[in-house]
Amino acid sequence: MSCDLPAEGTIMNTDYYINRLELSAPLVIAMIQDMSAEQLRWRPGPDAWSALEVLCHLYDEECEDFRVRIDYTLHRPGEALPKIDPQGWVMERHYQDRNPEEVLEAWLTERRRSIEWLRGLNTPAWGLRCSDPHLHDLRAGDFLTAWAGHDLLHLRQLAELQWAYQAFQAAPYFPDYAGDW
Repeated sequence: MSCDLPAEGTIMNTDYYINRLELSAPLVIAMIQDMSAEQLRWRPGPDAWSALEVLCHLYDEECEDFRVRIDYTLHRPGEALPKIDPQGWVMERHYQDRNPEEVLEAWLTERRRSIEWLRGLNTPAWGLRCSDPHLHDLRAGDFLTAWAGHDLLHLRQLAELQWAYQAFQAAPYFPDYAGDW
């Protein structure tokens, strides 16, 4: 099977990626809706994130990363991108102490704003390259596709947290018969 890459300058199917972003919201809700306050804050290990930390991360990324980077790349060429520190924010912004319902509602509000903003872009030049020297090879379209991919990575992380918590709660029993995780 051949997997040919689209040619440079090919028109991007932005609706596909915007729809993916739109569809991710109810999937995140479904992954966390039955979690107790304890489960939302539970970590499977000292360096692992809790479901609440994942949700807080999604909110901060929505506000400060993808939408901002696309905007700067499309509309502010030459301007330096604002610095971000997703790993540092977990402790610095006290993710574990936040109210899960408030974070979820804030993320959903920002996601709706992002979808409206993306749909309102007038013939964006997705091939424009970012002016940040550390990200100079990334184009606006790369940020959009990464944004949709980012949601999938964290949906996978939430599924892994559900699995790990279920296995933790099942002790001394094991869910191994279900198959390899």
